[in-house]
Amino acid sequence: MSSQVALLNRITYYIVNRKGKQMRPMFVFLVAKMVSDGTANDRTFRGASVIELIHTATLVHDDVVDDSNRRRGFFSLNALWKNKIAVLVGDYLLSKGLLLSIDNDDFDLLKIISVAVREMSEGELLQIEKARRLDITEDVYYEIIRQKTATLIAACCSLGACSVAPNSEDVERMRKFGELIGMAFQIKDDLFDYTDGPIGKPTGIDIKEQKMTLPLIYTLNTCDQKERSWLINSVKRHNKDKKRVNEVIAFVKEKGGLEYASQKMISFQQEALELLQHYPKSAYRDSLELMVNYVIERKK
Repeated sequence: MSSQVALLNRITYYIVNRKGKQMRPMFVFLVAKMVSDGTANDRTFRGASVIELIHTATLVHDDVVDDSNRRRGFFSLNALWKNKIAVLVGDYLLSKGLLLSIDNDDFDLLKIISVAVREMSEGELLQIEKARRLDITEDVYYEIIRQKTATLIAACCSLGACSVAPNSEDVERMRKFGELIGMAFQIKDDLFDYTDGPIGKPTGIDIKEQKMTLPLIYTLNTCDQKERSWLINSVKRHNKDKKRVNEVIAFVKEKGGLEYASQKMISFQQEALELLQHYPKSAYRDSLELMVNYVIERKK
């Protein structure tokens, strides 16, 4: 990561010391080892590095777009060095990731990652386009979260398989596996908005930001016209009113929105676990099963 530019070195040092859970590279290594009876090669390590570089680049850009000052409990880059520098650093990380693949002729891995970056951008834009009108269907919601969240986890898993078994059916099977985990992961995030957070009460942040989440979509599609109008009006015009937001949360709970979303999340999880049954039992398969269950059971 070192560069001739002292400012860039200072910023990358800051990023590297504040890394998150690193779930994505973990998926790369575990899938590679499960598919190949326990061996990871140089391509696996490069693939995991590229994923982490590109994931970090998207987070840096996201913080600029969302005007967010915090990331993983620390100041975001744009809070410390302003937007212009943050955007340039995001571009730098992206190019570093792409060059790592190109310099080593990992074009098959690069293709997997590039498709993921394209889909993530499309997913974000689709969400922005649909958020203006609150008539989003469940199918459109799944397409948004598939592109926005699931596609990167899918890329990690197919990358892991492709690094050790290129052109095998494992590559597509593991892509599907990662996609299913990503879908479950995002629905779990949706549920956090309605369940008691660390401060002992629901956050309602998604409602304040007019984000259409699965519990809300289900409730809008199952309540009567009068309730629907009240709900849409609350999200559109009263989303900063704490009392009204709490009323919306209570209404969604009462209408079974949380149970419905939980069932969907569990069905994605079960489908993912079934795909692992194609592989012989191993420490790596066990770890992947634990990670699938962690997605569902995590508390933050």
